[in-house]
Amino acid sequence: MLCPFNQLPDRSRIWIYPSQRPLTPDELVSIKEKTTAFLEDWTAHGADLQAGFCIPYDQFIVIALNEDSQSATGCSIDKSVHFIQSLEKEYDLVLLDKMNVNHKKDDQIFTVDLKAFKKLAKSKELSSETVVFNHLVTTKSEFENHWEGPAHASWHSRFF
Repeated sequence: MLCPFNQLPDRSRIWIYPSQRPLTPDELVSIKEKTTAFLEDWTAHGADLQAGFCIPYDQFIVIALNEDSQSATGCSIDKSVHFIQSLEKEYDLVLLDKMNVNHKKDDQIFTVDLKAFKKLAKSKELSSETVVFNHLVTTKSEFENHWEGPAHASWHSRFF
């Protein structure tokens, strides 16, 4: 069951799928339609899942699930991953690579692999004040308050 993202409880579970590039306007419209359709039919053992999504910066697909009404199961999580994989294939995106790091510089979002991020930090091209995206947040509240922030306030701090 689709629910507006902003109406889901703060404790809702979050999954973040960062794209290596911004979505085009046409891709954005299509992906919103497909995600809406997926979430409207998403279930766990036949029970509707109350979920919503947002796509910040036209680059990050964020799905939230209110587990107060029904928890995700292994099968329902598998379905969501297969859905994301279908988006990757259809739009030539990379959404599931956990070794990519997103950071901001001059209001532009960059995606680099972890090894390159470490090199940028070591060479002082990035600092502990660099805005990074912490895709390890697990709740809507953490997403809204700690997803985007300075590197020193996230797991990225170990590289500075």
